[in-house]
This record gives sequence, structure tokens and C-alpha cells, in this order.
Amino acid sequence: MPAKKALVPVGKIEQRILLIRGEKVIIDADLAQFYGVPTKRLNEQVKRNKARFPKDFMFQLSSEEKSALVANCDHLDKLKYSRSLPYAFTEHGAIMAASVLNSKRAVEVSVYIVRAFVKLRRMISEHKELSRKIAQVESHLAEHDEQIIELIKAIKQLLKPEPPPKKRRIGFNAEKH
Repeated sequence: MPAKKALVPVGKIEQRILLIRGEKVIIDADLAQFYGVPTKRLNEQVKRNKARFPKDFMFQLSSEEKSALVANCDHLDKLKYSRSLPYAFTEHGAIMAASVLNSKRAVEVSVYIVRAFVKLRRMISEHKELSRKIAQVESHLAEHDEQIIELIKAIKQLLKPEPPPKKRRIGFNAEKH
């Protein structure tokens, strides 16, 4: 039996997850596109169900954040001309949006969105673990570097030629007596 093709590839969703205010979010225009509805309809449903979207599920961007978003994300250049400020949905907000839209596509795509967030979390966790291990190796190498430098100094000291012993003159030295 052939594998079912994803409605929206997880990789495409990952590219649309942004870090804003320290949160991983999807902008309303992208979320609406994934769910197959106009952004206006998504935002209408969210406003009708405001109690389902606390601040940790969704927040509205400021004008400065919107400008930065438009400058950094080519696919969101249409927002430049929009008078309204976009909303940013966290993972839980994106799932809740699927439930208020109540369409088959939104429910199916929400699974892919959750998988994308989980994959990003895993990658960040692995990145932190890798960074910790690299720091350990660097620390270990630094200790070895100090020991190697001391060893090299000792070897150089051993390799220095000793000054030749002073030759004693044969005969009587009047200065010493």
C-alpha cells in the first residue's frame, strides 16, 4: 500500500516557524495558507473564540515586529501593505485554530504542524547537547594544551646546550693568591 502523501510537507512548515519574542510561532497568513482558508476567515474565527486563545497561544505583533518580519521574510511581503497587524500562533494556538476552523483539512494539517514543532524542539535539544559536549572537549583540550606547553618548555630546556665549563689555566694565578 503506497504511503499517504502529506498535505503540507513538514519541511515547508518548519521553514515558516519563526522565533518572535522568544517563542516559536507561525504567522496567521502562513497558518491560514496551511489550513486552506483565507487569513481573514482564520482571524474571524479566532476573534469569535477569543477565550480559547490566551496570550501563550497567540499574540498580535507590534508595528516594529511587523516591519522586521516583512524585511526578513520574502514570502510575507504582502503584509507590508496590510493595515492590520498580524497574529502569531504558538504550537498550541495553531492546534486551537484548527479546532475553531472545524474543517477536515485544518484538522489533518494540524498534525503536520505539531510534528514540525516537535522536530524543531528535538533539533534544538540535540544542538544544546552537542554544544555541551563540544565545550567539554574544548575544556579537556585546553588542559592538555597547558600540559603540552609545559612539556615542550622542559624539552627545550633539556636541548639547550650547556655552557662549556671554564677552562682552568695551567700555571700559577697571581690573582687568586
